[in-house]
Amino acid sequence: VAALPKQRQTLLFSATVPDEVRQVCHIAMKRDLEFVNTVEEGSEETHSQVKQMHVVAPLDKQFSILYGLLTDHISENVDYKVIVFCTTAKVTSLVAELLSELKLNVREIHSRKPQSYRTRISKEFKESKGLILVSSDVSARGVDYPNVTLVVQMGVPTDREQYIHRLGRTGRRGNEGSGILLLAPWEEYFLRSIKDLPITEATLPLIDLDTKRKVEKALAHVEVKDKELAYQAWLGYYNSNKFIGRDKYQLVSLANEFSRSLGLNNPPAVPKLVLRKMGLNNIPGLRSK
Repeated sequence: VAALPKQRQTLLFSATVPDEVRQVCHIAMKRDLEFVNTVEEGSEETHSQVKQMHVVAPLDKQFSILYGLLTDHISENVDYKVIVFCTTAKVTSLVAELLSELKLNVREIHSRKPQSYRTRISKEFKESKGLILVSSDVSARGVDYPNVTLVVQMGVPTDREQYIHRLGRTGRRGNEGSGILLLAPWEEYFLRSIKDLPITEATLPLIDLDTKRKVEKALAHVEVKDKELAYQAWLGYYNSNKFIGRDKYQLVSLANEFSRSLGLNNPPAVPKLVLRKMGLNNIPGLRSK
């Protein structure tokens, strides 16, 4: 900003205007700036129009529940268009691989993919119906996918704003949409941060023995390497969570619960350097290499 000429016209656009954006305004713009709100007065925000639900279930049941939620939605919506948000890029890859093994029409998008790939997948999803996009938070903001019928969020979002931004991928331009937040029991604390939103407890899909076995069989076909990378990424994500990551012993116990939910007999070994960076070296229950 200091290198710009003093006589200039500066325009700043933002989908939302949190305090951080207002601080940038004071740095880059004059004090007598004009603020223009393009949202009509009295119009409801997207997240207040979308039907919001939550499910709290143990990790070992979540993949079956996700599959049940998706198949139920698909059976009720011929032109379904679903985004499944995951906590990290590696977890996104794992969930996409699992759903593909379950013969669902799936694409994945996250930061580990080349930009050319992400552009192609984004364009395909934008123009398609009958498709599930499994995504990290690269799709949470700044993209407009028309006619998304359902948004599923697996795992606790980083904060309330992230939950709302993800949810905002559906119910756009006055269209109907639904959102489901899938949490583990120890993530239930997050519901307090969105208690003012119209979110209700969802009815669990029927998970019979055949469905459970089908999901377990599909999970067994997911590459072990992908499970190992997802475990390490999961550990890093929740280690940075101020509620879950502060008790390192409990964190490792939960991470190993996640490992078992992937069908692994033993938790994967994590590089010693990675564990040191996380502050997790010498914590019982972790394996290093």
